[in-house]
Amino acid sequence: MAGIRVIDCATVYAGPLACQILGDFGADVIKIEHPRLGDAMRGHGRQKDGVPLWWKMVARNKRCVGLDISTSEGAAILLELLKSADVLVESFRPGTLERWGLAPARLHEANPSLVIVRVSGFGQEGPYAKRPGFGTLAEAMSGFAAMTGEPQGPPTLPPFGLADGIAGISAAAAAVMALYHRDSCREGMEPSGKGQDIDLSILEPLVTVLGPSPSIYDQLGEIPQRMGNRSANNAPRNTYKTADGSWVAISTSASTVAERVMVLVGHPEVTTERCAILVRSGFQVGPDGLRTATC
Repeated sequence: MAGIRVIDCATVYAGPLACQILGDFGADVIKIEHPRLGDAMRGHGRQKDGVPLWWKMVARNKRCVGLDISTSEGAAILLELLKSADVLVESFRPGTLERWGLAPARLHEANPSLVIVRVSGFGQEGPYAKRPGFGTLAEAMSGFAAMTGEPQGPPTLPPFGLADGIAGISAAAAAVMALYHRDSCREGMEPSGKGQDIDLSILEPLVTVLGPSPSIYDQLGEIPQRMGNRSANNAPRNTYKTADGSWVAISTSASTVAERVMVLVGHPEVTTERCAILVRSGFQVGPDGLRTATC
């Protein structure tokens, strides 16, 4: 990303994380903060010697500027900065930039090749667009919390910014794809050179990570249930306490892996029973464990 300039007007985690990732890969990131309030992330989490450690992580590789873009003077300075920028990332509540005279159309007047990444709770349009949204709400509304936890326990939220983190990674990927489109996708004989306006809600990337659960509900009417650390797709899969009081995590996502694990833990009879089932199903199991169909 060397040679790419990013203006980080986002706050807290999702948007700033996207800019952190771009900066990690060499982009020049200019962080815009309110001159009096600063980014709220400066007060999040543990500190050492008065230095907030989470802020040190998400603000690395960034140059910080105090600028109130809600004022006409601050907006004019931002527009000047954007003339030399490639990406703008913002996370204001939808409609805020428009109220300040900084709608995407105005930004593209200043710089037609600018990629604008807008991160919000529920997107720029729709019935929930004007509502404030945080990762915790996305973790609940997506179904993640309902799927997580012990069967007899309550829905469980992660102890870290999961939804924001996934949204931040998604925003960084979207920005890179938009830059590729701008610089490589051709209109006629030349690259288009046009920047895109990306609308990314915190909710949608997390729903994607949940995999086929929405499709299973749509097609089969089944609602995923809490299973603790177990999985409906493979076994054994869990955390297990060892004889010395430690813990080990095991996941066997392939049948051959499961067979080796069962031998290792002293239950080879499970694999023998499975071989018998396979034979009855029309498979031949050789001494090397390879299975071939008899048909």
